[in-house]
Amino acid sequence: MSRSSLARGPVYSESMSCIRFNTPAQMRQLDALKESPELNNQAVAAFLSPPVTDTKIARLRTMAADRRAKIRESAALNVNTPADVFEKLSRDPETSVRVCVARNEATPCDVLRSLATDPSEEVRSWVAINYFVPADAMEQLANDSSAKVRKLVAWKASLTPEAQLV
Repeated sequence: MSRSSLARGPVYSESMSCIRFNTPAQMRQLDALKESPELNNQAVAAFLSPPVTDTKIARLRTMAADRRAKIRESAALNVNTPADVFEKLSRDPETSVRVCVARNEATPCDVLRSLATDPSEEVRSWVAINYFVPADAMEQLANDSSAKVRKLVAWKASLTPEAQLV
């Protein structure tokens, strides 16, 4: 094999396929899942993320304190991040980190309330479309100085079931 062919990477036969074929036994198991909600729930539970451990929480705390904003963003986006870490990240000097806190549906309501007054229009915009933002924060955002934020609040309000009944 020449050096130039190694540089291009592996060459695969055109007959290779990524298609997965299930055995008859696997097909029967899949059919059983369709017919039994209880069995289906058990199967889904088997594929969920592993339980959150103290080690994972410690790792999230370490990530939140990292000097690199991208690492702090990852901590801010994680649903298992502790409330006190969300609080700390909501005051991060980097707008991108505060945006990630505002985007996360696991962010505590008090943190979302504080972010509703963030100096960044982008952060306030993400707070406005977070599904779990408290009503009082939404009222505040409805009167925001930014037309973009006010439009997002109006758009979100148009999606509520009450608005569709009118």
